Amino acid sequence: MSDFAYRSVDTLHVTLGDDGVLRVVLDRPKKRNALDDEMLYALIDAVDAAGRDESVRAILISGAGDHFCGGFDIVGRNAEPREARPRVGSIQRRLPAHAHRLIPLLATVQTPVVCAVQGWAAGIGLHLVLAADLAVVATDARLWEPFSDRGFTPDSGGTWMLPRRIGEVRAREMLLLGRVLDGTEAAEWGMVHCAVPGERVAEEAEELARRLASGPTVALGLTKWMLHQGSSRTLEEHLRDEAFAMELSSRSEDFREGIAAFTEKRPPEFRGR
Repeated sequence: MSDFAYRSVDTLHVTLGDDGVLRVVLDRPKKRNALDDEMLYALIDAVDAAGRDESVRAILISGAGDHFCGGFDIVGRNAEPREARPRVGSIQRRLPAHAHRLIPLLATVQTPVVCAVQGWAAGIGLHLVLAADLAVVATDARLWEPFSDRGFTPDSGGTWMLPRRIGEVRAREMLLLGRVLDGTEAAEWGMVHCAVPGERVAEEAEELARRLASGPTVALGLTKWMLHQGSSRTLEEHLRDEAFAMELSSRSEDFREGIAAFTEKRPPEFRGR
């Protein structure tokens, strides 16, 4: 039973199942699930709370309808009457508490994150996928960095995450030339966990999320932390992080269960403690 009350809005639905999976559904299908401010802030709140909620053992993000997320709704923002638009510098002021808070949260929360991707994943929609731990994509999904085609620069960590995931040469092809990848290519490039036919995306992603939710939650969270920290650590610093993580994980109930299950030659039954 969770002590947290998760907030849904009209276009983003958040539910916590008895299996420990927090399911987040982007729900603006007529806009290809493009994020607006309300959706983005609700998503930040959900991920932030999940990282502190003992009941949440995995997060699954998906999109309603035919698409995952077409990016941020920049068209809707710029359609506002001129007198209603914010003053110059609003992007620079807003991003630290906006998209630039969401992506680090997804990357560092000590709860595994899975994305189920169909249709378009563009801009920040693609960056949600890159910040997740695992992504199941449809073979015919379309993954795209639209910025060069729109005349402005990438945001939400795209220029940091993409080269680390697929290498600098391929990242430049996507970021500078606007190369669109399908799901099969994304899997071949090592961008995502796997590509499957569209009708299997939801099932495969659910299976992955439930598998992670039934795993040793403390050890998985610390492993995710080390993977993220390792990108900016020396080997000596990283080995100290490993010793710290091993000390913590070896004190967990799940560690004792794992050892007992190995000794008794049976599958472990982890409780996430």
